[in-house]
This record gives sequence, structure tokens and C-alpha cells, in this order.
Amino acid sequence: MREPVPGDDDLSLRARQDLLSRTALGIFRLNGQFLSVSEELARPAGLTAAWWQVLGAVLREPLPVAGIARAMGITRQSVQRIADLLAAKGLAEYVPNPAHRRAKLLRPTEAGRAAVARIGPGHASLATRLAAELGDTAFTETVQALERLTRALDTLQSPNPPTV
Repeated sequence: MREPVPGDDDLSLRARQDLLSRTALGIFRLNGQFLSVSEELARPAGLTAAWWQVLGAVLREPLPVAGIARAMGITRQSVQRIADLLAAKGLAEYVPNPAHRRAKLLRPTEAGRAAVARIGPGHASLATRLAAELGDTAFTETVQALERLTRALDTLQSPNPPTV
């Protein structure tokens, strides 16, 4: 648990609940917006947003399906279904996992890397337009705030949350 900051205790319970509700609703809307934009960006590359998301998770290093699911915050079953589709379409492949005999690693094929690369120009254009709309400083602060919120929720959901 973090150290209290002066003024942190100024909000009523109702005000805190309102902030949580507004945050959740905003993120739900933002998720829908990102899914829509991602579908548009991925379509010309022959991908869906979900396929792009899974391929993107393994671009740097092969990962087991469970690791991809953890990183993305979705169910292992959802990732397994997409990973199997990607493998069937030749965009990804399963390779042996030296750390675990049964949990194979997923990695993109050259065709999968090429498909993700085709998204690059549209992705760069959107990043530039979004930065122009928000400003670089506000864009950076937004990312940092979302990362802090993610870490806080991870802490609250851990099996042994820290106590005071």
C-alpha cells in the first residue's frame, strides 16, 4: 500500500464511488473505441484486432498461451482459440517450450510479422494524430495514469494484497 498523500482523505465515500464508476464507464467506452480503431487498422493487413493483439504479444519473444492471456488480461481459452486460428492460417506457429513440455510457445511466422508490419503506417498515423490532439505531455501522462491504475488493480486483485 502506498504512503498517504496530504488531501487524499478529503473525498467522501460517495465521491470515491462516483470516481470509480466514472473511471469504469470511461474505460469501457475507451475499450470500445480502441477495438473499433484496431479493427480498422488491422483489416487491410488481413487481421482482426484480436489476431493483431495476440501476434503483438509474441513479436518480441515466444510465449505460452497462458502467458499471453495474463499479459492481455483475458482468458486463456480466448487466446487459445485465436492462437489456433493464427497457426492454421500460417501467421503463427507453436514451438517447444524448454521450461514446460506440454505448454508450447507461440511465435509469429514471417507471414505473421509481415501482416503486423503492414499495420505500421496506419498505427503511426493514428499515434501522430492522437499526439497532436492531446499534446505529447498529456499523451504521456495519460499512459502513465493508465499504467498506475493497472498496477493498483493488480495489487488489489492479488491473492495476498498488502495490508496496513
